[in-house]
Amino acid sequence: MNRLWIMAALPPLVWGSTYLVTTGWLPPDRPLTAAVLRILPVGLVMVLLTRYVPARRDWLRLLVVSALCMSLLHWPLFVSAYRLPGGLAALLICTQPLLVVGFGWLLFRQRTALQTLSGVVLGLVGVALVLVSPSRLVWDGIGVLAATVAALSMALGTLLVKRWQMPIPLLAFTGWQLLLGGLLLFPLMLWYEGLPPPLSSSELSGYLYLAVLGTALPYLLWFRALRGLDPVFISILLLLSPVSALALGYWFLGQSLTGWQWLGAGCVFAGIVLSQWRFRAR
Repeated sequence: MNRLWIMAALPPLVWGSTYLVTTGWLPPDRPLTAAVLRILPVGLVMVLLTRYVPARRDWLRLLVVSALCMSLLHWPLFVSAYRLPGGLAALLICTQPLLVVGFGWLLFRQRTALQTLSGVVLGLVGVALVLVSPSRLVWDGIGVLAATVAALSMALGTLLVKRWQMPIPLLAFTGWQLLLGGLLLFPLMLWYEGLPPPLSSSELSGYLYLAVLGTALPYLLWFRALRGLDPVFISILLLLSPVSALALGYWFLGQSLTGWQWLGAGCVFAGIVLSQWRFRAR
């Protein structure tokens, strides 16, 4: 199996734990605090370790992708995690592959093979079967809007990162995005939520988990894979995230799996395989 493929598949599997950690370990109703503490400290550490300063010509593009891939992703992501059932939020954010296809065509006239598009649709059907079957989903207007903004932002950011190919070392590139994305959100956090209150041991553990295991390591793998893979394909792998969330619920919360959920998980994996299968004519 391609090494880059494995690198791209691991982050969505880890990100599937975000909803479980947010609702189980973090203080309630503090999405900006969660976003800032997730990305800003670890980004600062990575920048200090590399001591790399981007060239002047790269700053504007770096700021744009930092806003899209970090600021406008994580703030709405935590808003949706607080206001929606994890399944519904994950389902809306998993529309990102279709958004990448749409942005690629609108902005760069980039065409996507019908076979790849069919794999995307099949995967989304599988995600819907996984998430909708257990119970009725509760719709919240602000939560739905936030999840949609997160999906749009990450889709456009992923496409621009691949398109621009900035000549910045991987660790520095990831660290500067996390740092700039956190700095953009920090004043908003102070304005709307204030400084974080004293944290309990479980809350501190939740933030540490999201920052290190849920952000630093996965994003390093994600951006490394993105340098060598098609952005549509790497976005398709995000469909693994809700499947991961389902597995975590099964193992840690004792949630049983229905036949429809097993079928949905199979559709997700079939969609990923179909999107990358190459039929060769003689």
